[in-house]
Amino acid sequence: MMKYIQNANTFLLVLACFSLTGLIFLGYNSISFGYKEIRLCLNLTKAHQENSNLQSQQGLSYNQPSVVGLDGKVIALTPWLAPIVWEGTFDSFLIDSIYKQQNITIATTVFALGKYTQFLKDFLESAEQNYFVGFRVHYYLFTDHPEQVPAVKLGEGRQLTVLTVASSNRWQEITLRRMEKLEKLIESRLVNEADYVFSLDVDTKFYGRWGAESLGRLIGVIHPGYYQTHREQFPYERRPESQAYIPVAEGDYYYGGAVIGGLVKDVHEVAKTCREQLDIDAAKSIEAAWQEESHLNKYFLYNKPSKVLSPEYLWQDFKPHTNEVKIIRFSQVIKNYAAVRPNP
Repeated sequence: MMKYIQNANTFLLVLACFSLTGLIFLGYNSISFGYKEIRLCLNLTKAHQENSNLQSQQGLSYNQPSVVGLDGKVIALTPWLAPIVWEGTFDSFLIDSIYKQQNITIATTVFALGKYTQFLKDFLESAEQNYFVGFRVHYYLFTDHPEQVPAVKLGEGRQLTVLTVASSNRWQEITLRRMEKLEKLIESRLVNEADYVFSLDVDTKFYGRWGAESLGRLIGVIHPGYYQTHREQFPYERRPESQAYIPVAEGDYYYGGAVIGGLVKDVHEVAKTCREQLDIDAAKSIEAAWQEESHLNKYFLYNKPSKVLSPEYLWQDFKPHTNEVKIIRFSQVIKNYAAVRPNP
């Protein structure tokens, strides 16, 4: 009898050990699986945040965001948590080093039609000194006078492609068709040739460093003429019949059309949408107040940029320096519009 009890106790002890081992195994795997699930969730969330559009509903009522605070200090974040890039908010050496490891190509489109070819030399020479230095840059130049494109020495890994387009006797028409040209170029070439794309005005000049701090999914630049203006005074398109219409009570910033940038697929969406809206307006014989810039502002109001460039990245040569703008990186040059435009 005693021996039977001892054997039973031994059996129960062995069974308890197996049970405990099983519980430990299951517990470990539950923790492991849970960790993997959490990690997978975090990765998916991060990917979603990086790839999702920051869309806003029309008609929302909220306070206009400021660019400069009451204390005179610049504000470096939008209400939707997109960075506003100012001097002093980034380490240029660090951020350039990070992006150079990715071996990226930055496509840059420029339109120089009619007498605007006179601005090409300064644009290209100053870009080679300041614009994404050390990166692979491919300029795509649209012009109706390819013979007037200056010979500018380009750095290593940088190239220029000249694309001949038809002339126009209206500068407004030239401006209106830029989105269409950009859309088609992305579809035919840039989708396979570049990672990021910037579309820049040619009647400009680089005065300071412009690097990887400007890269992001979708990039807009705050217009230097309106960064401390109340949105009711923004030169938005105010006619409801236009596709570019923005109500007086709405608006974040007034974005300059001289700079558009971002990932190739996101800039394509901007160009495609604006081109479609421009075509709808044209069918009704409507021309928005500031052509494609008006449609761009409509797009950015309801599809928020993931990064906003401060007026350092788009200044105007005739404007005096201000306390908040510590450095001028890119600026529109002084010109006689009557002399360079084909029509008033």
